[in-house]
Amino acid sequence: MLFTGQSEHSIDQKLRLAIPAKYRNQWDSTRDGAAWFSLPWPTGHVRLFTEGEFHRLAEQRKPTLTPSKVRAEVDSLIFGYAERLEMDSNGRITLPRKHIDLTRLGTDVMVVGVSNRLEVHDREKWETEQDQNFPKLLGLIEQLEKLEER
Repeated sequence: MLFTGQSEHSIDQKLRLAIPAKYRNQWDSTRDGAAWFSLPWPTGHVRLFTEGEFHRLAEQRKPTLTPSKVRAEVDSLIFGYAERLEMDSNGRITLPRKHIDLTRLGTDVMVVGVSNRLEVHDREKWETEQDQNFPKLLGLIEQLEKLEER
């Protein structure tokens, strides 16, 4: 599923977040699974993957009995923090308190489509960062192209 755009939402007192209808309407349970996987990200947002996409990405990793120290630590953190979240009949998920605390999300959030995932950002922080980051877009594209040429 391709996620694009952004939508203003709120996290309620029970830590529930409504998945925006424009994303729910694309949902195919055969392809996407029955739930979301939530992963707090160190830059201050929560990443949401469909169950199907999370499994596809996890399966791309080469399992080994003897991972490097770095690989073992990354796997422990990624899979240790990841939580499976089922949507209720109203299209809401309940975000884990730990994810909200780690990322310092407020109640007003921005749900952003980022290709194969959704990201949940604190709305005030998102708006401030976008005002600062948008002018940098062309430079970032050029940096990325140089990295991909290697």
